[in-house]
Amino acid sequence: MRYPLLVFDWDGTLIDSAPTIVACIQAACRDLGLPVPEDARASHVIGLGLQDALSYAVPGLPPEDYGAVVERYRKHFLARDPEIPLFPGARSMLAGLRGRGHILAIATGKSRAGLTRALDNTALRPLFAASRCADQCASKPAPDMLCELMEELGTNAVNTLMIGDTVHDLQMAVHAGVQAVAVCHGAHPRSELAALAPLACVDNIDELNLWLAQNA
Repeated sequence: MRYPLLVFDWDGTLIDSAPTIVACIQAACRDLGLPVPEDARASHVIGLGLQDALSYAVPGLPPEDYGAVVERYRKHFLARDPEIPLFPGARSMLAGLRGRGHILAIATGKSRAGLTRALDNTALRPLFAASRCADQCASKPAPDMLCELMEELGTNAVNTLMIGDTVHDLQMAVHAGVQAVAVCHGAHPRSELAALAPLACVDNIDELNLWLAQNA
């Protein structure tokens, strides 16, 4: 086993939530009469912590207005959250990796409450040994999530692989000295992911599962 610890991003990697997140960011801005970001701009912030996401999605937004945007975003997102599906094959892939002896963890831009709700909705909580969220430590692309997970789970960068769908995931891996695999069915285009030289760029969960079986 080359990578005993496999760390997964959540949104856009395991669960098909990127279109919903973009739509909810845009709806929140529309509700408040703010400039509505285009799809590409809204999708770029997926995976970032709240402050970084809002400062990019709505340039010039005063920090004192963040709370109002967050409140509207959460209202829209919570209405859709229970119906957001896992990518086909994600559940069986994770169960198979766990069965082969890998330790699984999550590093996500979601809040702890948001991840708790998502794990409850999908019933995937038992498969993951640990997780880090954007309201617990420095957000991506800082290395803190990966560093804390490796310390908690008693491993190091050589034995760890990050799997994600955004440049934020891959940059975090670079900063932590960890290898990464990019999945291209999420928020960021393949060209941007490939520019960060991951070990592989895969198009879907089936390809990811095959690559992990052969290389992880």
